[in-house]
Amino acid sequence: MTNAKPNYLFADTHEWADLQSDGLVWVGISDHAQIALGDVVFLETPAVGAVVEQGNACAVIESVKAASDIHAPVSGTVVAVNSAAIDAPETINQDPYGTWLFKIQTVSVESQTQELARLHSLAQYESTLN
Repeated sequence: MTNAKPNYLFADTHEWADLQSDGLVWVGISDHAQIALGDVVFLETPAVGAVVEQGNACAVIESVKAASDIHAPVSGTVVAVNSAAIDAPETINQDPYGTWLFKIQTVSVESQTQELARLHSLAQYESTLN
């Protein structure tokens, strides 16, 4: 997988999570997901202020081939959305690991630690794709 940071964690539903030093979790979709979707033409993110739960659908991504739910890799409150990705969803195909979709502020450090532990490392995630 190109450009995936080694510290990214992955959900079984093909989202990546990147814990930042400020405690926010940035969320995007994997390279595998964008390849499976094909040319992305539409992105609907959760609203800023929305409360999301780990594993639940919270956003929608559409391509010329299909529509798919995006699931929250951790629980918390959405504190930012990437308006550039909403306006130009094709950037997700061009750089899935450099294009975050939304940012989540988790409820607590303890819940964040527990939920991130349920996700896969890059190597673990890649092994599930074979």
